[in-house]
Amino acid sequence: MDMRRLGRTDIMVSSVCLGTMTWGQQNTESEAHEQLDYAIDRDINFIDTAEMYPVPGKAETQGRTESYIGSWIAARKNRDKYILATKITGRSGMAWCRDKDKVTRHSKAQIDEAVEKSLRRLQTDYIDLYQLHWPDRNLPANGFLFHSYYDYDTSDMVPLEETLGALARHVEKGNIRHYGLSNESAWGAMKILQIADQMGLPRPAAHQHVYSLLSRRYDYEQAEISMREDMGLLAYSPLAMGMLTGKYDNGAMPEGSRKVALKGFMGRYADTDDAAAACNDAARALGLTPTQFALKFVETRDFVTSNIIGATTLAQLKENIDAHDITWTDEMEAQAHRLHTIFRSPVPAA
Repeated sequence: MDMRRLGRTDIMVSSVCLGTMTWGQQNTESEAHEQLDYAIDRDINFIDTAEMYPVPGKAETQGRTESYIGSWIAARKNRDKYILATKITGRSGMAWCRDKDKVTRHSKAQIDEAVEKSLRRLQTDYIDLYQLHWPDRNLPANGFLFHSYYDYDTSDMVPLEETLGALARHVEKGNIRHYGLSNESAWGAMKILQIADQMGLPRPAAHQHVYSLLSRRYDYEQAEISMREDMGLLAYSPLAMGMLTGKYDNGAMPEGSRKVALKGFMGRYADTDDAAAACNDAARALGLTPTQFALKFVETRDFVTSNIIGATTLAQLKENIDAHDITWTDEMEAQAHRLHTIFRSPVPAA
């Protein structure tokens, strides 16, 4: 397993990260533990979760994923063997994440509450990477894919100085070692870096964002930030929620798949059937499986720190990890470029 530095920290993480967002919805606690054990055995040392998981977010399941990981941590007693990342929910109406607030925000009070709750659910004394799941300001959830830019209201956003200050205090206390961004815009990422430097506060160590053969908008402006500012990409949905595995080709709808089980959650992949099929056909022409082509593509980008893979079954997890073992070639790179020139990233950037 390739090991890469997390930002400017002294932490080395595996180039493959275990994603967990369906645990508690599509996966049982025992299945979650089985996946965790297998990932550690395969030298994956990076685990990513979030306080709102599993998806789709709802009151009756919120926090269940962290709790599943927490029971595994308590049972295995091997906390020094892996890097644990979680996230605080951005601005939303998921009031069930908080004791009193009706809107989740990135205020000092809410960060304090969220950190403590995650630590309890995870049954750990510290979180290695604590991420802002999406911005506090009213940024459109899917970027500006579906409409032209408009100057969304920022008048009531929690000042970034307050948010970064709160995170810094948790770093000082040892509750979290480092923090990162997720689903942030280029402006937001650079503004946060600027404020952190001006105030002498810790800088974000990574940026989690959707990225795949179908979603390459990160290339356009965010990738350079990752490279120049040592804030590598943690790529999520590298298989486009299964679109790049081939299982949905020709209109197939496998029972138990996310497209069936999580109806309405795959909106960003609407109208991508032709692009996905083209990627999957290109993989087969190269003598690869669609999964191999899609996952190795993401892992080989210079600005990627780790590729977040998620699976419903252990068999899928094995396939996803094994896919990274292939050697990326110039011919594969040429095909990925050809596909990009034709389809131009049909999936929104956030």
